[in-house]
Amino acid sequence: MAIDDEKSDILKENNSPSKVKFEIYGEELIEKIVKSSGNSGRVYLPPEWIGTKVKVVKC
Repeated sequence: MAIDDEKSDILKENNSPSKVKFEIYGEELIEKIVKSSGNSGRVYLPPEWIGTKVKVVKC
């Protein structure tokens, strides 16, 4: 059995292939809705965050 087939079987067993648990440590959290921007999406963040590293998780 190929690795992809094994992953597919595991996802079928869990019944939730689109949900994954993340554990993130940080200094601040902002929850926002992505707005349309041309052919992409955009989220505005505070100017104080310019130059910092951020991570985005789709819920």
